[in-house]
Amino acid sequence: MTLEEGRRVRLTEDLGIGEAVAGEPGAVVGFLSLGAGIEGTVERVDGELPESEAVREYQRLQALFEDYGHTMPAASRERLATQIAALEPEWAAHRERGRQVTVRVRLDNGLVLDGLRQDVLATL
Repeated sequence: MTLEEGRRVRLTEDLGIGEAVAGEPGAVVGFLSLGAGIEGTVERVDGELPESEAVREYQRLQALFEDYGHTMPAASRERLATQIAALEPEWAAHRERGRQVTVRVRLDNGLVLDGLRQDVLATL
């Protein structure tokens, strides 16, 4: 899903925001819950979220295997292939999700959510 400024969106899951502190450390002032289904408008699309450590490691190991795998001893090549295979599920999930960004959304009730991950939103 590609989010753009001005696009109408809806929360797809309940969000809990809070545990604001005032005065002393650990003193909870309140907690705000926003229910799924609240609609709003995208005000700004921020930068892309960084890839997870597992995705970066998969890319690094895969590049190593492609570039130097043919020169490695058999045992090292097999160990590297095993490490790559262990990271395949994370890589597949990353490719399925696609580009992940954060957005600023002004909800219809007046609240503004900034730095919200796009995966908790659906376009209308």
